[in-house]
Amino acid sequence: MNDTRNKLLDATDTVLREDGIGAVSARAVATRAGVNQALVFYHFGTVAELVDLACRTALDARVAAYADRFDAIDDIEAFLVLARELNAEERRAGNVAMMAQLLAAGQHDEAMASTARYCLGQWSEQVERVLRRVLTGHPVADLIDVGGLAHAVTCGFVGVELMQGVAADGADAALATLDQLATLLDVFDDLGPVARRAVASRLRRSSHQRRR
Repeated sequence: MNDTRNKLLDATDTVLREDGIGAVSARAVATRAGVNQALVFYHFGTVAELVDLACRTALDARVAAYADRFDAIDDIEAFLVLARELNAEERRAGNVAMMAQLLAAGQHDEAMASTARYCLGQWSEQVERVLRRVLTGHPVADLIDVGGLAHAVTCGFVGVELMQGVAADGADAALATLDQLATLLDVFDDLGPVARRAVASRLRRSSHQRRR
């Protein structure tokens, strides 16, 4: 990739993390990159497109950095352990604050909303891949929408990460509740066939009622 483009992408990432999305402008990014601001428009067309590519590039790098660790997960307990570690690492890296800004900006800006959807979607894809693997053969796999569960887990962890900055006790309680998911799966696995059918019937009935 062109060196000037790289400088502008890195500078955008820095401005986002250090000064916030409201501070991102062609002038601010160009100044940080040490180039003429006209090059922002030459290489990216608009500031919004620059921000979008900078966020996607940074997110893709983060997801790739965790790929081997996701691939090594072989049960729900290991997944939840990694999720906690990822939660702490992403906060330290400043990615939680960046995501919060994207989500907030996306409420009124479709370009930012598109960027936020991409970022959340990349994490959800990784989570879904893990869940499908670890739940293969488990009785509950046929009773839930694994894709929907992946989105719920991703959104849940983003919310927990944001919450930790303002209400750490509540965030810790939320994480503890997620940990109980593994216990519930073990309990369901230990149920006899009659009890399993009863639970399955209740889950299907509940799902049908929500769709009405």
